[in-house]
Amino acid sequence: MLQVKNVEKYYGSKNNVTKALDRVSFDVEDGEFIAIMGASGSGKTTLLNCISTIDTVSAGCILLDGKDITELPSRELAKFRRERLGFVFQDFNLLDTLTIEENIGLTLVLNHYNAAAVLDKVKETAGKLGISDILDKFPYQISGGQKQRAACARAMVAGQSLLLADEPTGALDSKASKNLLEIMTQMNQSMGATILMVTHDAYSASYAKRVVFLKDGRIFNELLRGGRVRSVFYHEILAVLAALGGDVSDVI
Repeated sequence: MLQVKNVEKYYGSKNNVTKALDRVSFDVEDGEFIAIMGASGSGKTTLLNCISTIDTVSAGCILLDGKDITELPSRELAKFRRERLGFVFQDFNLLDTLTIEENIGLTLVLNHYNAAAVLDKVKETAGKLGISDILDKFPYQISGGQKQRAACARAMVAGQSLLLADEPTGALDSKASKNLLEIMTQMNQSMGATILMVTHDAYSASYAKRVVFLKDGRIFNELLRGGRVRSVFYHEILAVLAALGGDVSDVI
């Protein structure tokens, strides 16, 4: 589905250049759940921003279903994000003045779906995530877990090809983090969502099927979970983080 080919990203002026990404290449298969890890400044958020077209690459290309998204003209970028990309944010970003049904269906409305199609797709997606009974409520009337599910439903309702998450558990307590990760796993396994998640947290990364580690803007290592249980995979992730030279004491 996604091919990242020799991507480089530079910041700064001619006399003071920082290389945030250094010839990064990897592929993402349809239906994968991948975590991207690395210390602060490793380039992981820059990479996600380039894939999401929020930022531009300095060299290389990014292909989604064979189409080079780095060459899209500016007028097509907003349409591309709405139709092909889903985003999961730390604070959910639900609009307080809209009902949950309206929040989930907002992308469809922006994509000019008719009212009947919006309602059908919202109900279908909400049903899969177990929130059909709260569609008429406002965000302030529902629990944090329900907000998580509503935000995930919004990210997937238009049949988006790729779900992007930048530190989605960073502002959550341990219980809420586990709930969100289980929802994302459900979306991956039951709904076929392809997920790319940036995280500094080994526990969060252990829910993925593959972990890509960045160091100084380059791929340092990769781990495949395979058939191993999550607890074993978690400790393997910690071992790679230790080899990276980072402090893993806060995630043990």
